[in-house]
Amino acid sequence: MAVGILAATTLLLSGCFGSDGGSAGEYDPDEEIELEISWWGDDNRARLFGEVIDLFEDEHPNITVVETPVGAPDDLFNRLATDFAGGGDTAPDVFALGGAKPQEYGDLGALLDLSTVGDRLDTTAYPDFSLTSAIVDDTLYGLPTGGNATAAFINADIFEQAGVPLPEEGWNWDQLVEAAGQIGSAGLTNDEGNPIFGIDLRIQDILGTYAGQLSEVGMYDWDGGLGVDADQIAGWYEIEERLLDNGGLPDPSIVTANWQLPPDQQPFTIGQAAVTFGYTNLMSAYSAAGDVRMMLPPTDTGVSGVALLPSGFWSVNAASPHPEAAAMLIDWFLHEPAAVELVLDTRGVPFNPDSLEIVSPLLDEPGQAAADYVGIVFDEGVVAPPQPAGGSIMNELSQRMETEVLFGRMSSDEAADQWVQELGEALE
Repeated sequence: MAVGILAATTLLLSGCFGSDGGSAGEYDPDEEIELEISWWGDDNRARLFGEVIDLFEDEHPNITVVETPVGAPDDLFNRLATDFAGGGDTAPDVFALGGAKPQEYGDLGALLDLSTVGDRLDTTAYPDFSLTSAIVDDTLYGLPTGGNATAAFINADIFEQAGVPLPEEGWNWDQLVEAAGQIGSAGLTNDEGNPIFGIDLRIQDILGTYAGQLSEVGMYDWDGGLGVDADQIAGWYEIEERLLDNGGLPDPSIVTANWQLPPDQQPFTIGQAAVTFGYTNLMSAYSAAGDVRMMLPPTDTGVSGVALLPSGFWSVNAASPHPEAAAMLIDWFLHEPAAVELVLDTRGVPFNPDSLEIVSPLLDEPGQAAADYVGIVFDEGVVAPPQPAGGSIMNELSQRMETEVLFGRMSSDEAADQWVQELGEALE
C-alpha cells in the first residue's frame, strides 16, 4: 500500500508520463528492438505464453521479447508501483493489469493511449461493456484478455461420498452453510489421506458477487464511491463465522495460507474441498478434481450478483520507447489466429468476435462448460461499474478483516465498519 501511495504521489507531482504518439515510437522493421512483457500466472501459463511469443519472434525477427512472468498479481502490481514511481523507464513495455489498476494507472498517465497506435492494434470490435474498466476520461488504456464470471464450483464426487444432496439452482446461503458443514464435519479424506473441507474459500473471489446481490450497483457506484454499507459487508463475515463454527471452513490458518495459491495447488483442485468460488476460466484446472460442475452462486435475494468481467487487460507502458511494436505484441496475443488457437480460453472467453469464432470449436469439455456458463450470465448476470482507482486495496483489506474475524479478534460488525471506513477513504 505504501509503495502504491508513493507511486501515485510521484506521478501526480512529476507529470512525467504520457505519449505524444509522434514519430519517435514509429515501428521500423529494420531496427533491432527489445520488448519486455510481464504477466501473472502459474508455470503452465508461462509455457503457453512462451509459445505465443516464439511465434511472434519468428514473424518479426528484429524484435526480441523478454518474458518476466510472476506468480501472483500483487507481485506484478508491486513491481509496477516501484517502476512508475521512478518514472516508468524500468517498467515492462507490455504488461497485464486487473481490478482497479487500468483506472489507477490510466488516470495517472502511466499507460499508453491506445488510439495513438490504432494502426497496429484495432480496438473497434470489442463490446463497450468489456472496455469500461480500462477507459478513463474517454481514453482507452487497455484491451481485455477475455471474459470471466464468478461461479460456484461443486465437486459432485465429494457430495456423493458425504451423502449430501447436490445443490440446485436457486440455492441460498443457508443451504451452502449447511451442506459445507455436513461435508467438513464428516471426517472424509482425499486420495492422499488429507482431510476434505466443506469449502475452499478465497474472499476476493466472491465478495463482489455477494455485494452485487444486495446492492443495485454492487461493490461500487458509477461515481466511483462505495455501493454497499457496513451492514451488508457484515453479513458476509457472519456467513464465514457460521462456516467456521459448523466445520465447513478449515482452520483459519489454512484459509489465510490458501489466499495466494495458484489454481493447481488449491485445495479444491486436489480433491480436498467440496465447494469453491472462482472464475470460469478455472474450470479446466478445477476439473482435475473429478466430477466438477459450475452453477450460479447462492443468493438470498433472487439476484445472482454475477457480472461478466474481463479477466485482465493488456496495456502498454506510456514510457516505452517502442509503443507501436508493443501494440503489435498485444495484437498478436489477442487477434493472431495462431496465437488465439494456443491461448484459447485460458484468460477467459475472447471478447473479440473474430477470435471467439476461432476459439469456440476448439474448446474441450471443461472449456465448453465454462462458455455455456458465460452464456447463462449474459441472461442472469448484472452490469457492474468499474472498480475505481482507490478500490485497488479491496482484496487486501477484505482479507485483513477476514483474518480478524476468523481468529476472533474482531466481530463481524467491527470488521465491516473498518472495511467501509478504510475503503471509503481510499475512494475519496
